[in-house]
Amino acid sequence: MNQIAPVPRVGEETGGGRRRVRKGLLQRLVDEIVSGQFPEGGTLPNETELAERFQVSRTALREAMQHMGAQGLLRSRTRAGTIVMPQENWNYLDPQILEAALRYRTDDRFYLSLLDARRLLEPAAAALAAASADEEAREAIRVALDAMVEANDRDGEAWSRADLAFHTAIINASENWVYQQFVSAIRAALLSSFRLTNRASQSHEDAIRMHRDVWDAIDMRRPDAARGAMERLIDLARSEIADALRVARSDALVARADEAYS
Repeated sequence: MNQIAPVPRVGEETGGGRRRVRKGLLQRLVDEIVSGQFPEGGTLPNETELAERFQVSRTALREAMQHMGAQGLLRSRTRAGTIVMPQENWNYLDPQILEAALRYRTDDRFYLSLLDARRLLEPAAAALAAASADEEAREAIRVALDAMVEANDRDGEAWSRADLAFHTAIINASENWVYQQFVSAIRAALLSSFRLTNRASQSHEDAIRMHRDVWDAIDMRRPDAARGAMERLIDLARSEIADALRVARSDALVARADEAYS
């Protein structure tokens, strides 16, 4: 078994302090699995080793392991130990798994799967918004679009947050609670994907035009046009995110080369 470097000592506390310790322990364990330090298909060190490594009680460790088992990260087997499950079993809607995935995963599958889900839901939401959104809901979409125009720079946090507000407002305007729950669960992933694509894209004007096409169709109560405009917008995002991931991989290779020669 590979040796794993120790982490800083975590003191056990009571009450809210104990909850913070357990949350921190869970996040560290999740990070080490998602980052690949504990690889898929591998076996975790035993309970004694892990408790010593993280300097926590066995009770705290067992709670963390139970949570990770429930989220599809781990499976405990008699005599086989605790196995790290393949990532297709992981619940990426769990906030801690999602947060770790956004930090460590640059593979295409993570972001392209997100876009596949958006391609199914958002055009339908835009059509519903065009058909039945009330004035307040439509105003929220317009305000978000105005914020994107005012940001005037796709490589900026203000643009990315306005982009998120635009898509969220359309989902809310659909009044479909399933769509709304979906967006609420993956807000962090959406914002991360917008940041990634916006850094890769060079055309502020084209992006504004395509978002405005969606808004105009909703404002004019044209469901079919709204659906089509949203489909085109997400298809553009898919192309942009593929470019962004290629850039990210290239940058990572350069960074590793620089590190090797430093």
